[in-house]
Formats: sequence, structure tokens, C-alpha cells
Amino acid sequence: MNASTLIQKIWNFCHTLRDDGVGYGDYLEQLTYLLFLKLAHEYAQEPYGRDTHIPRGFDWASLRSKTGEPLEAHYLSLLHRLGQGTGMLGAIFFKAQNKIQDPAKVSRAQDLLRQ
Repeated sequence: MNASTLIQKIWNFCHTLRDDGVGYGDYLEQLTYLLFLKLAHEYAQEPYGRDTHIPRGFDWASLRSKTGEPLEAHYLSLLHRLGQGTGMLGAIFFKAQNKIQDPAKVSRAQDLLRQ
């Protein structure tokens, strides 16, 4: 999949969120949190092997292992836990909240970012 196709898929998803009453700033914020976690996961893998300071169990992999209500509950606890961190990580997630109320849509956002 090329970048243009991915961008179009993400914008189409944003229209779906907007139709559900999620505002522009809110869905931009949520996609940014998820994208941050995904990129941190990729930088923690080879060949980079960087320490991202994201606690195990509150990372991209922990989100990918859940669906439905458990995903929504875990995403809420993840945002809360990361917001309590120190340094830049805590600043990024400070007072973060889940604005996507439908767990299926959180899962769909993850799927888009996996591509």
C-alpha cells in the first residue's frame, strides 16, 4: 500500500468518526496517540532497538492483543498510566482521554495504522 492510499483510508475513517460526533481535534488527538505508540513500538524493534520508556503492558503490543470492551478499558488505563509518567512521555499523555467511544472504531484505527 502506498502513502496516498493509506492517507485516503485514514481520512475516510476520520469522516466516520466525525459522523459519530467525534470532533476534528478529538480524532486527530486519538490518532496521534495511537500513531505515537505504533512508532515507539517500531523503534523498539530491530534494527533500532531503542528504549522508548513505554512500560510493558501499556504499549502498542498490549493494545493489539485486545478487542471489544477489554480494548476500550485497556486503552483508557493505558492513557491514564502513560499520563502519569515523567519526562516527555508523561507530557505527551498528560490528561489524555479516549474520545472514541466505540471499541470497534478504536480497533479499526489500529488496523489502519498497522498497514
